[in-house]
Amino acid sequence: MSIHRKRNKTLGLAELVAIALGGMVGGGIFTILGVSVSLIGNLTPIAIIIGGLLASLAAYSYVKLGLYYKDEGATYSFYKKTYPNSPFSASAIGWFVIFGYISTLALYAYTFASYVISSTDFANNIWIRKSIAIAVISLFTLINVWSVNGMGKIEDLMVYTKLVVLTIISIVLMQHGTTNFGTFIDNMVIDAEKSSIFSILIVASITFVAYEGFQLVINAVSEMKNPEKNIPRAIYLAIALAVVIYVVISMGALFAIPTDEIIKNKEYALAAGAGKVLGSLGTNLVILGAVLATSSAISGTVFGSSRQMAVVAEDGFFPNWLSFRKNNIPINAIISMAIMSCVLILIGGLELILEFGSITFLLVSLLMAIANYKIRLKTNSSKTLTSLSIFGLSIGGILILYYEFTHKWEQMLIIISLYILLALGAWLFSKKRSKKLE
Repeated sequence: MSIHRKRNKTLGLAELVAIALGGMVGGGIFTILGVSVSLIGNLTPIAIIIGGLLASLAAYSYVKLGLYYKDEGATYSFYKKTYPNSPFSASAIGWFVIFGYISTLALYAYTFASYVISSTDFANNIWIRKSIAIAVISLFTLINVWSVNGMGKIEDLMVYTKLVVLTIISIVLMQHGTTNFGTFIDNMVIDAEKSSIFSILIVASITFVAYEGFQLVINAVSEMKNPEKNIPRAIYLAIALAVVIYVVISMGALFAIPTDEIIKNKEYALAAGAGKVLGSLGTNLVILGAVLATSSAISGTVFGSSRQMAVVAEDGFFPNWLSFRKNNIPINAIISMAIMSCVLILIGGLELILEFGSITFLLVSLLMAIANYKIRLKTNSSKTLTSLSIFGLSIGGILILYYEFTHKWEQMLIIISLYILLALGAWLFSKKRSKKLE
């Protein structure tokens, strides 16, 4: 079932975990923190853990399908091979997933730029911010085009450094904050009385966004050592580490920063809180952590999604020139994703595009669970776990759509329009491919 391409097996477990964490621990946790605290206050760490469990359920089907098919096309290829008689469906998923990655890539770069200039006189200069965002995408595009092994080593350094920096900051905030552990627990009890289970589950569904990225491991199947062991190890270990770092970050913020300040400042709350507790050193450390987080997210996303785009192009659902490889690196796909992300940065509206990406990845994860259930005997999957994945992801999808419609219905209408446009593009290419086959 695997694709037979001669590749250098250069990526070990450490690099694969770094790729997954690079895709997950990006700008998401900083943005989600403010939304979560505004809805459920000190119960945020509990929602983050539930979101991690939901991500683990989603990962179960990705791991099983990844081991069975061993195809770097990942999400797209799994669906295409499981439902071989539905070319339009495969094409649509390819389009949705790739453009979901392009939107998150643009957001990571924009967040990177925001933190880089946040303590300078240019903090509010939109064009300097956009210029820096485009520059950082260009940098990691060159790195990915240059060398797979070089990208893996740089990703290792950025990911593991950012985890250390963010953990140290969060622990120091917990120790020096105005709230002690006893008060924190008391506040949790108060928030539990005010918040419903429904609200906690909504936040957990929104938090799922912060775990997208573990799928990028499977995109590297042709360049990894021992995929049978390293795919499950890398994905589950990365999700577990992400849960720990997210919980520590959220508790650090809640211990040191008043909840109204977290809600007001949102993704900059941790930097503001660190500045009050530790002075300029704290602010600079948070900025360093955020810059490393977004940098590794950009690198990991460019690496994994470009390989998926090349596979979709090879099958005729994107222009064929996007499948071109040099030294087994999909150069045209990498450059094209970078260009489209830069266009999105210039146009603006990144918050809207992020919402599109968030909903896309949750719903696509549900489709992967359904596909795995269909061939569960071939993938040697547990019927109970696969059914639980479908149920959990369905509930998560319903809850996030409910939240979007009740809080940002205008954005949802635009997102639906985007889906229609992408579906049209997917349909045109699927028709073109069918004519060629005939």
